Amino acid sequence: MGTDGHMTLIDAPVGTRVRIRHLTSRPEIATRLREMGFCENAVVRCVMKGYGNIICEVYNTRVGLDSGIARRIHVSVSE
Repeated sequence: MGTDGHMTLIDAPVGTRVRIRHLTSRPEIATRLREMGFCENAVVRCVMKGYGNIICEVYNTRVGLDSGIARRIHVSVSE
């Protein structure tokens, strides 16, 4: 985690709620992520990590992401 409290989604500890700050992926991937609920200011909870993947809960739905995509989602700890 950076000194300003920002990190990527793959760095979020399991069970932690984080708020999405911005996406740095290609436009077509960012659009698809937003369609799935991974929008700026959305609150996401990291449910499980393993084998290079992450399962998150966003808007009461669990979604699995590849670690490469999760590294493109910048977040900060949600209050």
